[in-house]
Amino acid sequence: MERAPYINNQDYYLKPTKIKWLLLCFILSQFVPLLLLLLHLSSLSIYLAAKHNQHGYHRHRSHSHSPTSNQRLHQAYIALQAWRRVIYSDPNNFTTNWVGPDVCSYKGIYCTASIDDPKITVVAGIDLNFADIAGFLPIELGLLTDLALVHLSSNRFCGIIPQTLTNLSLLYELDLSNNRFVGPFPSVVLSLPMLNYLDLRFNEFEGPLPPQLFQKKIDAIFVNNNRFTSAVPAFLGGTSASVVVIANNNLEGCLPPSIANFADTLEELLLINTSLTGCLPPEVGYLYKLKVLDVSYNKIVGPIPYSLSGLAHLEQLNLAHNLMTGIVPQGVCILPNLANFTFSYNFFCEEEGICMNLTSKRIKYDDRRNCLPEKPFQRSQKECNDTLEHPVDCFEQCCEGSAGGGAFGRATPFAPALVPAATPLLPPSLCS
Repeated sequence: MERAPYINNQDYYLKPTKIKWLLLCFILSQFVPLLLLLLHLSSLSIYLAAKHNQHGYHRHRSHSHSPTSNQRLHQAYIALQAWRRVIYSDPNNFTTNWVGPDVCSYKGIYCTASIDDPKITVVAGIDLNFADIAGFLPIELGLLTDLALVHLSSNRFCGIIPQTLTNLSLLYELDLSNNRFVGPFPSVVLSLPMLNYLDLRFNEFEGPLPPQLFQKKIDAIFVNNNRFTSAVPAFLGGTSASVVVIANNNLEGCLPPSIANFADTLEELLLINTSLTGCLPPEVGYLYKLKVLDVSYNKIVGPIPYSLSGLAHLEQLNLAHNLMTGIVPQGVCILPNLANFTFSYNFFCEEEGICMNLTSKRIKYDDRRNCLPEKPFQRSQKECNDTLEHPVDCFEQCCEGSAGGGAFGRATPFAPALVPAATPLLPPSLCS
């Protein structure tokens, strides 16, 4: 089975980034044992072996257990036939062979031996990616208690996610992206103890994002391009996410200092077009593993925190289309792995040191529409004066409207990576 592809470029409005996920999708299609190493329970490896494809994997039949004598396959038959009855359009005839009790022969259904009894065959995976099927998910899917993988990306499934999916206690990957699901955030995913990969992007989910989502041991969270509203949730402890994509939702408030709780794992953070306000908190600089940070198309004010100078692994930084002011600090421009730095459409009025000549470091950059003297394509003097005459003090500003509120200058148990102790976390917001 293959996950929906992810493309690592600046077009985050269409596809979330993650080079490692793109490579992993390819590897998974051929070398399942690499994924098995990620599992906390070695017994779950049998289920992940259900990711069969043309490169040497095969479907398991029930062997000595006929479909009628195998109670689990019988339950699967009931569930899949209930699902087939509520599929209203299947233009590619994907489910045409979903007939009869031999569910392991159904297209997109993958079987393997049970972890508790290798003599029993069970349905361990479903892959209907890109099938263009229209319908909804019946409650009978809760009968598929041996599922480890559900991939339904790029179909026309609609309605709400049934609560009976809470029975899928072995589910490791859930991809419902690019469908027409509605309703509040599907709380059922919070009850799945083994879930490691969650993709809900490009649906019509609405309401708040539950803080509990960011406490689960999930490696990848894609919830972009929905209708989520309310405040940016507090990022409480306990998370293990390496990639979080919340872009293109209708959130509000500022990025809370509790983002520092992701310090040990987070590599990519995309918060594009989420109506963020307030200052960028210095705690972002504590995310020492971060490779991609994109907070473009928001209403962020104030300066670039000096603490970002400690992000030695950072490759892409996008601050474009905000209301940020002050200087572009040299500490950011000399980051050893920085390859793309976009800070256009702000009100920066000075580039420090090498920042004035990023091409000499072979860094792709965009500094248009700022207030930079002697640089082309800048804002008018009037635009700059109107903003720069009203400086923002981020130490006094509170993170109002955010579930993770509080003053940005408050104490935190973390220390920014690689930033000298004498360096202020936030530079002055006005140029001299």
